[in-house]
Amino acid sequence: MADQENPVFQIQRVYLKDMSLEQPNSPGILLEQEQPNVDIQLGVEATPVAEGVFEVAVTATVQTKIKDKTVFLVEAKQAGIFEIRNIPEDQMGPIMGIACPQIVYPYLRGNVADIINRAGFPPVHLAEINFQAMYEQQQAQAAGQPSPIITQ
Repeated sequence: MADQENPVFQIQRVYLKDMSLEQPNSPGILLEQEQPNVDIQLGVEATPVAEGVFEVAVTATVQTKIKDKTVFLVEAKQAGIFEIRNIPEDQMGPIMGIACPQIVYPYLRGNVADIINRAGFPPVHLAEINFQAMYEQQQAQAAGQPSPIITQ
């Protein structure tokens, strides 16, 4: 009976859920000498899978362009399955919005750098992310408050 009261936080699995690479303007764009612009977008989502079991996924979209032409576009989703039980409700948001993404994100960084390198480009290393600041910004936006400035 005491086990039912103890908080549980366990990683069941971390896995690459989805990844795509597009080079729509190759090979011509590869001859360009200009430095490409890099745009990186990140997102976090949490989904209940079963009672006390959640999937938390971190997504990254990396697009490089020269002028208005795409050099490459990578979309990746790294996910983890977490068992989370007997945690107070007010702590669930930070656990799924901060703790779980911090565990999953290094795998996403490695997979994105690897696929870009395997595509024949210098790897793009995603910056370290302060998931706590990202979570707080999302909470402020959801509450309709001005969001704090996040710098990386």
